[in-house]
Amino acid sequence: MAEKFGDSIIKKQTILDHPASLFVLFFTEMWERFSYYGMRALLVLFLTSSLMDGGYGWERKDALQLYALYTGLVYMTPLIGGIIADKFTGYRKAVVLGALIMAIGHACMAMEGIPSFFYAGLGCLIIGNGLFKPNISSIVGQLYTDESKKDSAYTIFYMGINAGAFLGILLCGYIGEKIGWSYGFGLAGIFMFLGMLQFWFGQSIFGEIGLTPTKSTIAPTKQQVLENSNASSRLGLWAGVGVALTAVIYFLIPATESTSILNIINANWIPPILFGSVVGIIGYIVTDPSLTKIEKDRVWVIIILTFFTVFFWWAFEQAGGSMTVFAGDYTSRDLTGSGALTFKLANTLLTVGSLSVITWVLFKLFSVTFKDIAISNIILGISFAIIWTIVVWMLYREFKADATEVPASWFSILNSFFIITLAPLISKFWEKGIITSGPMKFALGLLLVGLGFAILAYGSSDIPQGAKTASVSMVWLILAYLFHTLGELCVSPVGLSYVSKLAPVRLIGLMFGVWFVANFIANWAGGMTGSYIDQIVEDNSMSTFFLIFTFIPIGAAVVLMLMNGFMKKMMHGIE
Repeated sequence: MAEKFGDSIIKKQTILDHPASLFVLFFTEMWERFSYYGMRALLVLFLTSSLMDGGYGWERKDALQLYALYTGLVYMTPLIGGIIADKFTGYRKAVVLGALIMAIGHACMAMEGIPSFFYAGLGCLIIGNGLFKPNISSIVGQLYTDESKKDSAYTIFYMGINAGAFLGILLCGYIGEKIGWSYGFGLAGIFMFLGMLQFWFGQSIFGEIGLTPTKSTIAPTKQQVLENSNASSRLGLWAGVGVALTAVIYFLIPATESTSILNIINANWIPPILFGSVVGIIGYIVTDPSLTKIEKDRVWVIIILTFFTVFFWWAFEQAGGSMTVFAGDYTSRDLTGSGALTFKLANTLLTVGSLSVITWVLFKLFSVTFKDIAISNIILGISFAIIWTIVVWMLYREFKADATEVPASWFSILNSFFIITLAPLISKFWEKGIITSGPMKFALGLLLVGLGFAILAYGSSDIPQGAKTASVSMVWLILAYLFHTLGELCVSPVGLSYVSKLAPVRLIGLMFGVWFVANFIANWAGGMTGSYIDQIVEDNSMSTFFLIFTFIPIGAAVVLMLMNGFMKKMMHGIE
């Protein structure tokens, strides 16, 4: 580790057997995810809320289609952001610039009463996330020379992601639903800005890692010099192929007769753009003349795993769409008497317990790094002081009320809570080497997310066909989120680790961008599928809707298990 992190004492310091620099990234990502998931938790609820309640009064289908477009594009732009960092800015500058643009975006959304600001805010979030998301993940991978530690490192990093999601959904969701939409959107922006400052003033801890690339780091070998000489023509060729395929498919797809601009974009434009882009991107990567045979095989493994993650996230990302609709309109959320008291106590333990764990990690970081990156730590400390103040105010406000209506956004925090509590255990489980194959870990994740939706299908079996509302027990959503979270821990942090281990160093930003393209496809497809919830419930049942998300991921898991031996050979010794 000393060789990797240089000679300064700070770079040799560890927390939980990992470099202290990992935890600077942990908290930076935490605040970014706070802002993203806090806003996402409110988006569909705000759009479908009546004008009298300060929303836009949209139909569910239209709201879920905008959700599909937004959450899809958020994961498309990381491909471009990865290339920009690889070739021009370096990873650290890209992270800072992306965070600043996202903070501006949240500020615009806080003025949601003016639609042009609302849409401008969504645009800034899409662009900023493209610069931020792949490049902070790239920095994590570069912290380690010991490949065996990466699965564990990314699982800890993933705990930071979900700590932010937990707090963002809890606080932005509560304030947005109970106080006002502007306050919920605005709170997300405040912590995005603080997260940017914390990272900016803590950069010295990374040494040379993530700086602006130089000729020696971009092309240190003859093969990489060859890559630079023909990259432009190869990029032009495959961009042309992608555009041509997009045009062909566009003209083959029957035009929608809808007058909704969202429906026109989603139905007419996104499918051909997706297909053309994917073919162009894969073609550009695998025809890279600088790739050796082993590197090319490993790149293909990333592409195959990326393909299968689409099925996972397509199902999983119902959390912010159709599962939020299910929580809002089909789940019993009004509690009184002992039921309300039990929920208040459970919510207090869940909130305070989770925040205490994260605060403990904060103090561990302070104890190691405060003298060296004091300003960064002070900003981080102020951020946590604000968070604790809001949490205490929220809990006190709820305990004063006789009855409780559980916010529809509250259920989404269960995923993050389970991540925070289970991530350390799963991290240690991977280190024991009981399951070492990446494809098998992915298959297990797909099985678990399918089982989560099987639980929802069973729990909703008594909902009448065509019902617009119901009062199903909360327990089914809670169990579904538990299984989904276990599946997520088998896919997402492990996937980040495998991209880091399998990708050639000179292409790591690009390959992380490719990895996030899968989330683009999955989020868009998941949102579009979810937008048909009313039609499927009317024509069949709510159980039928959830069974769609049961059988497809489980089928994908079986196929991936059958491919395990073939893919292990293509990894050439990397486990």
